[in-house]
Amino acid sequence: MKYTDKPINRVVVKVGTSSLVNDSGSLDPGKLRDLVGQLALVKKQGRDVILVSSGAIRAGMERLGINERPRTIPEQQASAAIGQVALMQKYTGLLSEHGIIPAQVLVTRDDFHNRLRYLNVRNTFYTLLRFGCLPVVNENDTVATEEIRFGENDTLSALVAACVGADLLVNLSDVDGLFDGDPRVEAGCKLIEEVKQITPEIEALAGGTHGICGSGGMRTKIEAAKIAMNSGVRMVIANAARANAVPDAVDGKRIGTRFLARAAELNQRKRWIAFGNRVKGNIVINEGARKMLAERGKSLLAAGIVSCEGAFEMGDLVGVVDETHVQIARGLTNYAASELDLIRGKRSDEIEQVLGYKDFDEVIHRDNLVLGV
Repeated sequence: MKYTDKPINRVVVKVGTSSLVNDSGSLDPGKLRDLVGQLALVKKQGRDVILVSSGAIRAGMERLGINERPRTIPEQQASAAIGQVALMQKYTGLLSEHGIIPAQVLVTRDDFHNRLRYLNVRNTFYTLLRFGCLPVVNENDTVATEEIRFGENDTLSALVAACVGADLLVNLSDVDGLFDGDPRVEAGCKLIEEVKQITPEIEALAGGTHGICGSGGMRTKIEAAKIAMNSGVRMVIANAARANAVPDAVDGKRIGTRFLARAAELNQRKRWIAFGNRVKGNIVINEGARKMLAERGKSLLAAGIVSCEGAFEMGDLVGVVDETHVQIARGLTNYAASELDLIRGKRSDEIEQVLGYKDFDEVIHRDNLVLGV
């Protein structure tokens, strides 16, 4: 596989709450100032910079005098509503010292699931960057319900990076990168400096969430890396406490863990299909169909379908899995699950006879199919 070595012109930086607070759990002015200084340096080099920042709930807790993180969604939403204002005030003041205009962008999962809203978000980012602004992104906790929440900003940052066609995603954490064990509990663990592919072994190394302030652990960072790498976006996990972590990552210095991006990146539409949308069900295919999709790049036909899982409609995103339930692809289906139950195993020229109509020969056209995700 070939990997991209394009110049880095557009950078997304993600920082978690644990990297912005001091030992007592309060937002640390020094850490915020240092981060903004690094972003300003990269931007003054002529690069576009987008910041995905956590910390709104923590800032709200400080304003409310609450020491323990709220547990219910309404309490978290209220705290975020208060804290997001305070957080943006801090970023606005610090960025203004460098002559940079910030812009607040709040999103939910639905903004990436809905194609029109996805395009609107992308166009807004492009316009802000053209104006020379530095967008500061966070989840819109105030309106997000459990069904449309990210809950962590690792995935959000990768989706933003894919959406805007970034060249690099810098994921700042409270650890030095991905290790071959848990360095917090195991002595002698070694840093994995470079990852070319997210294998089952790499996924197995990702543990759970650490700390009381943040909501993302190494597992969510590996999921973010999947999105980034398949979208042609290089990613670096680096320790936020490291001096000049962002400029050094942009300059290609060997810090943290680097995830290489494939050169044959997905186009914008296929990025949305692969990562921006929500899977509504699965189509199980036989070995012959798997070979046609994976080895010959063909569309999925009804003849190769064994069964369906879930209640999905025409136009929904579905997973395509083999008979051992290994996912082969994702795609937008031309037929509902109820229709596929009737035409599975049938030739394309038999569809009209079974259904009384035939709008498409293909169940999923290859233009609406993304392999290997």
